[in-house]
Amino acid sequence: MGCCSVTQSHTGVDEVGPDEIELLELSGDNLGVWSLGETRLQLSVRTSRDEPPPAPPRCPSIRHLEQQGVLWGRSRDELHHRIYSHQPIREWEGQPAHMYGEIIHSSLVSLYNTYTQETREHFLVLFYFHLLILSLDHPRQDFVYEGILPLSGLSLEAVKTAHSPHMFEISGPMMDAKVFICSNSVELQKWMQHIEDRRYKSMAQPMSPSHCALSHLLPCDEHWKREELNKYLLQAPIWQWEGSPIQHMGQPGYISIVHITKTQRQGPQERLMVLFPQDILLLSVDNKRLNIRYEGRLPRYSIKAVERSALPGRLEFELIGELVEPLQVACTYVEVTH
Repeated sequence: MGCCSVTQSHTGVDEVGPDEIELLELSGDNLGVWSLGETRLQLSVRTSRDEPPPAPPRCPSIRHLEQQGVLWGRSRDELHHRIYSHQPIREWEGQPAHMYGEIIHSSLVSLYNTYTQETREHFLVLFYFHLLILSLDHPRQDFVYEGILPLSGLSLEAVKTAHSPHMFEISGPMMDAKVFICSNSVELQKWMQHIEDRRYKSMAQPMSPSHCALSHLLPCDEHWKREELNKYLLQAPIWQWEGSPIQHMGQPGYISIVHITKTQRQGPQERLMVLFPQDILLLSVDNKRLNIRYEGRLPRYSIKAVERSALPGRLEFELIGELVEPLQVACTYVEVTH
């Protein structure tokens, strides 16, 4: 007594099982009253044996609950339509939202600052292979883009503090850890299950080139491609990354594909070279143009570029320094050598 199970019907693939919603137990003065979230339904209690007992009340369906106002008086479907709409969300970066596929789950959460212990409301949106983070502009009743994270590069962990027991943390080599507070234990469990399920599938099911933005941005032989590739690097997972997150390196100044030769015996190797304010970042890309791997970084203050080629038309220079072995760099375009 006092518990009701509501099963949500799902469509599509890779969905999870039933969601359980606990109802408060009937006791004392609340006999005949049960609550579901903020909704209270009155049940008539009959004591006469002559009258037939009333039919049990129907539990509200998940679909009905989702049609109620989730945020700013809008239903979940209306909020999803806003995300997918042609009108861009303020400060949005990268490809349109519909390119990320179907929305698996979404809800209102609070982002918890572990240093100041302050919280800010956010709206989390889970796609097949990405997690979208939106902040809220209450006066305009609209979203503000905060970032989108690939699930394949994330780690997930439930955490408990004195502030709230319903918290989870996401972290990765390319980002600072973020802690989110859910409204209750049921919502926490949903996020943990959904993210873990999609994260596993994102690593177990390799993307095809048609679903990876990287394959469309390489070679980065046009200005718009270089601009989009810079944004991509700040969001995508970079395998075998070492050191502080890439977001702490500042804004990329220039990016290009080059061929680097360490020794004559080794031969040239294709690298993605990114110029940051304090460092030169070297990355490699696999043959299918799907994944990026960290190859190293060079502090700009400890090296200098010297033109060594005596042949006209050869776009080459050499990186030399006291703590690094000379690297011969062959460029594809003249502007890279400037």
